[in-house]
Amino acid sequence: MRQPVTLTRPLQLLITLMVLSVMAASSFAAGDSVRPAMDFLLTDPELPASPTQALAMDGWQSLEDPSPNFGYIRKTVWLRFPVPEQSDINLLEIGYAHLDHIRFFLLENGEVVSQATAGDRLPFFERPVLYRNFLFRFDHAAETNQQILLEISTSGAVQVPVHLWHDKDFFESAFFEDLTHAVYYGILITVICFNLFIFIALREKIYLLYVLSTLGYLVIIGSLNGIAYQLLWPANPEIQNRSMVLGIPFAMVFTLWFAHAFLRLRSQSPATAQVVTFAIVLNAVAALATFLTDYNTAIRLVVALTMPSCLLLTLLGPQQWLRGNRQAIYYTLAWGALTLGSAVTAANKYGLLPNSFLSVYAMQIGSALQAVLLALAMASRIYQERQDKVLAREAELRALEARRSVELRLMDQALHHPLTGLPNRSSFEMMLNDLIMRHPEKRYGVAVVHLNNLSSVTKTLGHRNTDRILELAARHYNSVIQAIPGARPVEQTDERNYFLASLDQQSFGFIVDATLAEASPRSMILGLDSLRQSIDYLGMQVPLDPRMGVAIFPDHGSDANTLIRRAIIAEGSERARDRGMAYYKPSRDAYSADRLTLVSELRKALDGHQLALYLQPKQSLVTGQVVGMEALIRWPGRQKTVSPDEIVLLAEQTGLIKPLTRWVLEESLCLRTRLLEQGWDLELSANISPNNLREADFSLYVQRLMNQYDDHRGAVTFEVTETSMMLDPANSLEALNDLNAAGIRVSIDDFGSGYSSLSYIKQLPASEIKIDRSLVTELPSEAEDRVIVQTTIDMCHNLGYQVVAEGVEDQATADLLRGMGCDMIQGYLVTPPLPVNEFLDWLNTTDRQPSRKLG
Repeated sequence: MRQPVTLTRPLQLLITLMVLSVMAASSFAAGDSVRPAMDFLLTDPELPASPTQALAMDGWQSLEDPSPNFGYIRKTVWLRFPVPEQSDINLLEIGYAHLDHIRFFLLENGEVVSQATAGDRLPFFERPVLYRNFLFRFDHAAETNQQILLEISTSGAVQVPVHLWHDKDFFESAFFEDLTHAVYYGILITVICFNLFIFIALREKIYLLYVLSTLGYLVIIGSLNGIAYQLLWPANPEIQNRSMVLGIPFAMVFTLWFAHAFLRLRSQSPATAQVVTFAIVLNAVAALATFLTDYNTAIRLVVALTMPSCLLLTLLGPQQWLRGNRQAIYYTLAWGALTLGSAVTAANKYGLLPNSFLSVYAMQIGSALQAVLLALAMASRIYQERQDKVLAREAELRALEARRSVELRLMDQALHHPLTGLPNRSSFEMMLNDLIMRHPEKRYGVAVVHLNNLSSVTKTLGHRNTDRILELAARHYNSVIQAIPGARPVEQTDERNYFLASLDQQSFGFIVDATLAEASPRSMILGLDSLRQSIDYLGMQVPLDPRMGVAIFPDHGSDANTLIRRAIIAEGSERARDRGMAYYKPSRDAYSADRLTLVSELRKALDGHQLALYLQPKQSLVTGQVVGMEALIRWPGRQKTVSPDEIVLLAEQTGLIKPLTRWVLEESLCLRTRLLEQGWDLELSANISPNNLREADFSLYVQRLMNQYDDHRGAVTFEVTETSMMLDPANSLEALNDLNAAGIRVSIDDFGSGYSSLSYIKQLPASEIKIDRSLVTELPSEAEDRVIVQTTIDMCHNLGYQVVAEGVEDQATADLLRGMGCDMIQGYLVTPPLPVNEFLDWLNTTDRQPSRKLG
């Protein structure tokens, strides 16, 4: 439990100080000392005089005040008085420690019998008696006429409080006064150390300002009493003189600065803050000016500024108190006492007030009261600030807890899909990266499932129903994937168990351990079949047509972003469209950096005529003659070989297929013209892309081209793959009919590799079928392939098509095809594709005559 600030100790100090002050005051006014009646004489310091000369001068006057105070005068002061008749008097005290030069003369019957010199311009140890005030011992002779003569000159205030003592009585009285000073200094030093400790602990400027302010008053009082000279720098009289001159503005600067901060003037009263700031600057300038002027001018200047500064400090408290500033209560009492004491001391220095205990020690009493009262204020401030900080901290903790709750909720929302509640893409990527970092030795499959029919469902049922269907689909897919072998949880807590993530509105992602999944292919197939099931919604079976792409770590990428991107690329591939699922293939990635570079190079190659056409012959199995040739695209100048299929695929994916096909057709017709000039009338086949069939102006372009090359009409065949025509059957059929009308024959390429409809093929204006090399390559060893090929040949002949077998590489395969009734072959058995010059050489070679029969 927090304890309230106790006032016991400060009150005890205050009571002790008051008791000791009363004791010191009693000592100060005690009858043990004698204040002699004195005469004084003022002389020009430029005209020094001996004691005898001074006594003989006119102008001696009696002093009404037994404790003379001449203020700041530039005169030499002579004082004379008889030694009282009391036989026990043997000590003279001057109770003011700031006199530059003092000469003491003891006269008997008008003659100087002893003398001594002192002053704060001399080292302390040269004083007749080593004490903070000036003391002069003398021998009292009762039967003689003794007189004391003092010569005093100083650059400061001329105060000469003279007391005659018996030495024993003096030191007894001095004990009580020194005790008062000891308590006073102890209070100030305790306050300084205490607040310095607080400053070090809290690092708050106000405590340092208070320490410096109190330190300034400690230096001033110590210098005034001579204790600083006695204890700190006894061998340096210059420091003793400077300590007073600099101590006053130093104390004023930091006192004003402390008041500015303690009362929070900048926020409470800006106009007053400016006045205080101006006073701080004036006192700082005065402190600097003391180095440029003599002591008398400097001390007058700083004291002159001290009085209005003290008045300002005194008025600040009541003014701020009336404005409702709570701190001003303590301030008013504390600084009121201090500034009043300072003003009394300053007035005493100017000679406006006579010497008394209260006028001499007013600053000490005021500063002690100030220290005690401000100790109460600072303790109250510490307690209040601690209370405020505790309350603020509690409020901050409550705010932090509320903010933490909001942040957790926002973080949860930021990592989950707002509709399905599944982890979103960011959460999925973080989990995948963490999994890769923790288990880099394992293989993981990253799958992306895209709902291709969701857009149609939205158009049919609306967004609200689609959202509900999407929630049901997410729940269904999550349960299906959870049962797949090797499935990794994306998020697993006490409340949640997610194996699926929502990558966007129509896509989901999940992760499997590739090794475990490959070890259980049947379970994988069953799980994927379950994903394809329709969603039951309000009695309807809603098909979402999920299509999946898979990328494998580390084969296809080493970070989440790359793996997800490549899984999406796989999902958008033709294989995924055909089979519902596809693995990422780098060769089919049109979006890789290498592919982007390749696109740029292909465009430059096309514009710079760096591509070439190679020719591969088609040979009749019946006559053994070369009856045709196929133009195949090549990229001969490139350092890294690019396959023809890759060139065509890249052109299709980047929009270059249109200019590429046109270049192939025009170049092919130019090559056939050259062959015709050499006497070789061979039919020409060229491959076209299904993208070309979807071009609105492709048929018109071909018609115009054939009009330019009319000699080739009827001798040109366009080869179109079986699979490509099925992507857009209606438009493909229309385009092929237009080409047939322009005299272009059609050949169905790669027959047997796709899923085309026989009824659709029957409608095509085709004259030739080319059996895919996948059915021909292993024909001698695979009975199933022989059955398929034989059936295909018979069917095509019955439909009126000629049949060409691709990829024939050995004699055995050629013999089998001849026996099956195949019309033509094409492959490395005849010759690989050749540049036109080499192709002509091959045709003209004796042992490669086209009339040669195979076998």
